[in-house]
Amino acid sequence: MLLSVVIVNYNVSYFLEQCLKSVFKALEGINAEVFVVDNHSVDESVRMVKEKFPSVNLIENKDNVGFSKANNQAIALASGRYVLLLNPDTVVEEDTFSTCITFMDSHPEAGACGVKLIDGQGNFLPESKRGLPTPAVAFYKIFGLSRLFPKSTTFGKYHLGYLDAEGTHSIDVLSGAFMFIRKDALEKSGYLDEDFFMYGEDIDLSYRITQAGYKIYYHPKTRVIHYRGESTKKSSINYVFIFYQAMVIFARKHFSPNRAQVFAFLIQIAVWARAALSIIKRVLLRIALPCLDALTFFGGTALLKIYWAQKSGIYYPYIFLWVVVPLYAIIWTGGVWIQGGYDKPYRWLNGVKGIFWGTLLILVIYALLPEYYRFSRFLTLVGAAWACLGLILIRTLIHLVFYRKIASGQILGKRILVIGKLDEANKILNIIHYSSEKPAYTGIVYPGKIENLPYGYTSDTSRLNDLVDIFKINELIFCAQSMGSGEIMDYMILLNKPDITYKIAPPESLFIIGTNSIQKDGDYLVGLNAISRSENKRKKRLLDILTSIFFLGLSPLLVVFFRSTYFMKSALNCLAGKKTWVGYSGKNASAHLPYLPDGVLSNTSPFDAKNLDDEVKLQADILYAKDYKIINDIRIIANSFSVLKRKN
Repeated sequence: MLLSVVIVNYNVSYFLEQCLKSVFKALEGINAEVFVVDNHSVDESVRMVKEKFPSVNLIENKDNVGFSKANNQAIALASGRYVLLLNPDTVVEEDTFSTCITFMDSHPEAGACGVKLIDGQGNFLPESKRGLPTPAVAFYKIFGLSRLFPKSTTFGKYHLGYLDAEGTHSIDVLSGAFMFIRKDALEKSGYLDEDFFMYGEDIDLSYRITQAGYKIYYHPKTRVIHYRGESTKKSSINYVFIFYQAMVIFARKHFSPNRAQVFAFLIQIAVWARAALSIIKRVLLRIALPCLDALTFFGGTALLKIYWAQKSGIYYPYIFLWVVVPLYAIIWTGGVWIQGGYDKPYRWLNGVKGIFWGTLLILVIYALLPEYYRFSRFLTLVGAAWACLGLILIRTLIHLVFYRKIASGQILGKRILVIGKLDEANKILNIIHYSSEKPAYTGIVYPGKIENLPYGYTSDTSRLNDLVDIFKINELIFCAQSMGSGEIMDYMILLNKPDITYKIAPPESLFIIGTNSIQKDGDYLVGLNAISRSENKRKKRLLDILTSIFFLGLSPLLVVFFRSTYFMKSALNCLAGKKTWVGYSGKNASAHLPYLPDGVLSNTSPFDAKNLDDEVKLQADILYAKDYKIINDIRIIANSFSVLKRKN
């Protein structure tokens, strides 16, 4: 056996599928085996691998054992002369494996090699080549000197910025995303250290390989897309703690006690500084726009009240301005949040919907209040009109100030070119048009140069750069069935336009992978109102909370009449987020459906007595996920009350 490919997966089914497709394409003509170690994913990754890649050696862990231990499970079984440790959020070029094998065969002193990594925008990732993080090197990185002087031979050692990214070099540390290792070197140096749960294990293993007498090389003659910038939230507190604590483990293991103590001290400073900055930044980013909206709603309504009071001579009490109007602003802002008005890209239409529903709530409350608390229905309606106008003005201002950085939905729509053969490209456009996205422009580009352009194409790729400029394209989608990974990478790098989002559509899939896909279940999921949309997740969660509170309030009566604590237990589980009141129909949910917690009820619960077969339940799950409506959940709960009564 020449090569063993090892991939550790945890809840990234969409990336894993695309990765495996590129792997098998690159393995053509190579005697190889592929291992996937799943760390107890809940997103149907295991089912996807079994159904679509039956030749994969699948290891199913019953819990998340960490990156190092999972890799070691497969390495112990690997029979290849070379072992590749590969991240699931990668796409390899067609010649990647053959290039690495040829290089390693011609360099017997090499224990391992890495390749040129690029991100989802085609940008070079500096972690493709790294130096050993000694205390001095760590100090330069922690305090930003390596970023200020990336090409300095003193300060730039962490990412070896002074080495040409296009040249082959002997380096200290490989990226854990792609580690092409000689099996003999692994046996001599030892496998991954399982003290490293996540992060740092690549540094430790690289160091031990060099200590075993081998060299490590950076070889940029082939490329790999790595969505690391998107799959790892580097600003998160959790990432900061885990990553830097991994550095401490490495220092204590390999450095002298004094050096390790200094290193640990620097790490602690870095952790708390980064954590504090991360918290402050996150809070400010989350509250900035809602606070601006609330102040605008309050200020405008207050000014309207003052103007109307002077014009009409009507007296409004102190409580109206300083209690009622702020409550209006809070309700309107809450409505905008529930309707997804604060989800990026910002869409003013979602905000207007939120204000509309908030106004209805205000009017309902108004009608129920005693007469002496009903101050002015007119000002409520005029204030709502101002809130809508103010919201649109704010979104327009954001668009003007942060153009090309923050899309404002209706103001700046997506302008998309799909590069691929007509049939596949049309399938992709159908996915987009049937999703929640409504692009302002779409076109199809033939993959290659052609003399007589067939009907249906905008142009061919020889004029791609001109097409992007003429039609102001801000999203390019490559059809993987029509183009090779290397060709896709070439276009991403040649265009070199930072304001364009690049995405890849895997063959025979209902999703499209892009730089932000790690935050979703595929960038576009077939569906008019997919359950994966942020506003639908919020609505579903809100319904779970309200339903749970309702059943908890009734629990004494339910226990007495039905002699069961099932309602109470279910309500507590739903409040904690461990379950949802309405979920999929058991374990048969498709691998291409967004994740939901286990349901107390399923979307087919009202029909349980009919003994529906698995195929019918699967279709019901797809329909439920692709066009979610909160009213359907309410109906399912109401119509399944008899089902709940029977459960213990």
